[in-house]
Amino acid sequence: MSLSTDFKKTIIKQLQKDLWLKNIHQVPKLDKVIVACGVGSLHTRKGVKDFTEIENNLKAITGQKAILINAKKSVSNFKLREGSPVMLKVTLRKERAYDFIERLVHFVLPRVRDFSGLNEKSFDKGGNISFGFKEFGIFPEVNVDNLTLAAGLQITIVPTSADKAQSLAFAKSLGLLFKA
Repeated sequence: MSLSTDFKKTIIKQLQKDLWLKNIHQVPKLDKVIVACGVGSLHTRKGVKDFTEIENNLKAITGQKAILINAKKSVSNFKLREGSPVMLKVTLRKERAYDFIERLVHFVLPRVRDFSGLNEKSFDKGGNISFGFKEFGIFPEVNVDNLTLAAGLQITIVPTSADKAQSLAFAKSLGLLFKA
């Protein structure tokens, strides 16, 4: 049984009880998952102008083609020019988002060395959860032997609730572990 069907059948009712919500439509749900990889520092290196390796890795991880985000303004401190590539981003919604979180919880996070849980401070004011990885190698879809460009990965989970406490309960119901 997939996470989305399990969420619709059992988890949503349990969350409604735990959060003391009258209406089932008030229960937080998964709006989207954003997987992003910063390529701005790679662009400034000599000889690196093509990001197809990172794009292919993101496609293997998410099952969806990444889009290239360009800089909107020039920032001299970061050697950033307007129009230069800054990041590759994938936005997952609905079934793909639930599938990605299921793979993240069951396959990826257990592979992280010395993983003791996510930090509860990784929530922003809107109730979104953001965390990152230093490399692609922890994902089983990526062949570590073929990695030539070192790039980090940022994951943002966006629930429908704007409350931090409800978002924390929602994240725990999905199987994400948090430090005590």
